[in-house]
Amino acid sequence: MPNATVSDLLARNRAHADGLPEGHFEDVLDGQKPPVVSLCCADSRVSQEGMWNVTEPGWLFTPSNIGNVAWDLADTDSVDGNLLYPVANTGTRTVVVVGHTGCGAVTAAYEAATGGGLPAERGIRRRVEPLVPVVEDALSGPVADGDDVIDRLVEYNVREQVAFLHESDEIPTDATVLGFVYDFHRSYGDRRGRTYLVAVDDETDPEALRERVGDDDEWAVRSLLSTSS
Repeated sequence: MPNATVSDLLARNRAHADGLPEGHFEDVLDGQKPPVVSLCCADSRVSQEGMWNVTEPGWLFTPSNIGNVAWDLADTDSVDGNLLYPVANTGTRTVVVVGHTGCGAVTAAYEAATGGGLPAERGIRRRVEPLVPVVEDALSGPVADGDDVIDRLVEYNVREQVAFLHESDEIPTDATVLGFVYDFHRSYGDRRGRTYLVAVDDETDPEALRERVGDDDEWAVRSLLSTSS
């Protein structure tokens, strides 16, 4: 059974604190103004700071939940407060949704949508339930069942979360909403740990997205749902 002792945790924190340069927090002691909020699927294999190579405090606001669901569970018309906080209070205008290959929450929703049951644990079930209609819509439309169905559903879910945020009145019109899939299974390319752009606001067509990112970053636009990927 996986386990870590208090000593393990304190040793890791000691190494972290000892490795910080002098003045590391100097510019953010009195507040924060992160340019980016990134809603990522909660997973021990997926580091938000790591994937964006963030080493300084105050640059990235990092809410996470299983399935990277952007709406509030109790009020699905509202944006989840963990994501909305920096948008409403610190002027953050780049909003990012990140799914990842091999997602366990999407897998659980897929199993529920195809005849299996939801997770028995109430807290986990509440998190997986909102994904079931998303998966059902995908399976009745652009996502055919098959060997890579989970990763295609992951991408579809990211697109749906981005669309929800783009259409929400709570997200300012001058904000940009981006959707990525973090790939550590080589489902999109041959380099583990890449993030692939799958949506920008209401745009999901890979050709149109490549025009937005420019020649140097065309490699980062991929889709498992489009023939033009």
